[in-house]
Amino acid sequence: MEKHTKHAIRLPSLESIPWAWVAIAFGLLILYFPTFWDLFHGLWGTERHAHGPIVFFVSIWFFYFKFKQLPEYGIGYDPSPKLGWPILLLGLLLFILGRSQTLLIFEVGSIIPVILGITLMFMGTRVARFLWFAFFFLCFVVPLPAFVVDAATLPMKTAVSFATAHILYALDYPIARTGVMLTIGQYQLLVADACAGLNSLFTLEVLGLLYMNVTHHESPFRNFMLAVLIIPISFVANVTRVIVLALITYHWGDAAGQGFLHEFSGIVLFITALMLVIATDSLLRFFSKKFEKVPSTQSVELKR
Repeated sequence: MEKHTKHAIRLPSLESIPWAWVAIAFGLLILYFPTFWDLFHGLWGTERHAHGPIVFFVSIWFFYFKFKQLPEYGIGYDPSPKLGWPILLLGLLLFILGRSQTLLIFEVGSIIPVILGITLMFMGTRVARFLWFAFFFLCFVVPLPAFVVDAATLPMKTAVSFATAHILYALDYPIARTGVMLTIGQYQLLVADACAGLNSLFTLEVLGLLYMNVTHHESPFRNFMLAVLIIPISFVANVTRVIVLALITYHWGDAAGQGFLHEFSGIVLFITALMLVIATDSLLRFFSKKFEKVPSTQSVELKR
């Protein structure tokens, strides 16, 4: 991303935040504290939605990171209350509807129009456009409906169990597959939602997008390919995790496979995925530089 050539506009520092901002922050805390309290002690405590807290705290940090860049890019405040008020009211209505009807997709999702409306009211459209990725980032915090999660995880669970069974069978292990049920030796393993890849897929996709936005990759090809390739990377990492669990269960018993080593396999999954992301980004950087050099050499030959 290229920086603006205009002189940086002085913005209020953190030490001189007006009491209005303190009141807004306090109001948001009161409004959404019960919602996130329920999430931390309920939905986010399950393996299916374990990515929620990670995305939430990263979102808070990313808003802070982007706000600190406003003076650097010369973006000043230009309040647009006429545009901000309707969006803020829409967000509050969504929150009331979601809270009263226990619809988390509306209750949690309302935080996006609420913060966007406040941003437009007090800072204007330029700041809102600069923060567009931060608002998009918040979309990953919203819990998806159960039928969407089930529809997404079923083919992923089938693919993970299929790949695991064929890899272990090629390594001469006594393994068979029935749907998403694996039978290795005398033990049966069910490829659950947590092993289907949706949890790690969300986490890796969010961290990958954050990585691209923070590092400011200028190559659209590199950004697009890295975002797309995170999906197969997540699949490979989850197959690795299920293989590790199957081998642990086969060699040390069911208690070992479902105990501490089960949780440790999640760490193995994440480390494997991060290593694959770094390796993929390095390959994309190599190919993007190679493609960038080709036009320049051609232009030199044409000039001659």
